[in-house]
Amino acid sequence: MRTGTKSNGSPSNVSLSLRGIFRALSHRNYRLFFGGQGLSLIGTWVQVIAMSWLVYRLTHSAFLLGMTGFVGQIPTFLFAPLAGVLVDRWNRHHILLVTQTLSMMQALLLAALDLTATIRVWHVMVLVLLLGMVNAFDAPARQAFVVEMVEKREDLPNAIALNSFLFNGARLVGPSIGGILISIVGEGTCFLLNGLSFFAVIVALWAMRITAKKAAQKAQIGKGLREGFEYAFGFAPIRFILLFLGLISLAGMPYMILMPIFAKDVLHGGPQTLGFLMAATGMGAVAGALFLASRKSVLGLGRVIVIASGIFGTGLIAFSLSHVLWLSLLMLVLTGLGMMIQMASSNTILQTIVEDDKRGRVMSFYTMSFMGVAPFGSLLAGSLAEAIGAPNTVRIAGISCLLGSYLFARRLPLLRGMIRPIYLRKGIILEESPQRIIEN
Repeated sequence: MRTGTKSNGSPSNVSLSLRGIFRALSHRNYRLFFGGQGLSLIGTWVQVIAMSWLVYRLTHSAFLLGMTGFVGQIPTFLFAPLAGVLVDRWNRHHILLVTQTLSMMQALLLAALDLTATIRVWHVMVLVLLLGMVNAFDAPARQAFVVEMVEKREDLPNAIALNSFLFNGARLVGPSIGGILISIVGEGTCFLLNGLSFFAVIVALWAMRITAKKAAQKAQIGKGLREGFEYAFGFAPIRFILLFLGLISLAGMPYMILMPIFAKDVLHGGPQTLGFLMAATGMGAVAGALFLASRKSVLGLGRVIVIASGIFGTGLIAFSLSHVLWLSLLMLVLTGLGMMIQMASSNTILQTIVEDDKRGRVMSFYTMSFMGVAPFGSLLAGSLAEAIGAPNTVRIAGISCLLGSYLFARRLPLLRGMIRPIYLRKGIILEESPQRIIEN
């Protein structure tokens, strides 16, 4: 009797499939990072939901919700290019140790203020601003550090997808935990738990064995900034990916800061409802991350970006029209799916085509497009929500994302042709198989 090792759905096939999805975990340093960061990110999402609920509870203002998002993310817009130059010059491992420690201190101070009942909105704004300044250096360092943790370059796309899985898996679990904790013990305990969770990633970073890299040539910072800008925006594929990502972040991403309004005023719920809404987005994003992790090549990601951004925009429009919890949750699953695939696919293409000595600077521009543009969207969304309501604001955001998807799709054939020589040089496609670039 044959044991169906080749039959669909057999244990061996499932094992091979899972091994392929999580293949980047075969690298020790990345495995340590994955475990430590996973716990820390759950704490981060607990703090995110507690922060938004605290601000709305204290102020009942959509504008101040938007202002909180603006204050927390504007440092990324201002400092990310400088951070990119320094990330290319300094030890990325050491940068992360410093930024994670500072983030832990911010969370513990926030917890102390809230638990002693002395917290005010201006305290929140100042601490959010400080955390934003830390994140301006942490995010590009973390993005560029992935290539140092994964020795096999062919496993890099999988590691990037697993990073997205980690981030969004935490978003699936963290808000649900946060919503329950807020209703039982209050926001201060959420901030405290987040502060303690940073020990996991700090210990993981200390345990890593990183091969010392040859120090980058320390040119003037101004010259480094100029070289990075000319490289990123002088090459059309990088330029258009960054601009499209910036549009999605400006128009689409700020819907997240309006979630307390939907939870309380549209769906007539409480902090647990807010946790469910955030978790639904995380569920869709986890599914998208697993989809990308299961892919074995970067080919086809250009088309994937177009489709994913279309799903994201459609999900936003449908969510804005819903007044029923189950339907809102379903639409947010689609929204999270499209958002995650679009942004992680953009990251993967950039990490694949960029030159190593400019990786930190390009990833700083990615961070600037992903996180740095978002504060302007948060401020705009908060102002619009005050004037025309949160549902109408999210509806306009969805329409803007669909328009951006259409415009990017029209540019895609040009970008494919320009990326093709890079893929040939790196062995991603073969000279005798030119038709495969059509899949990109």
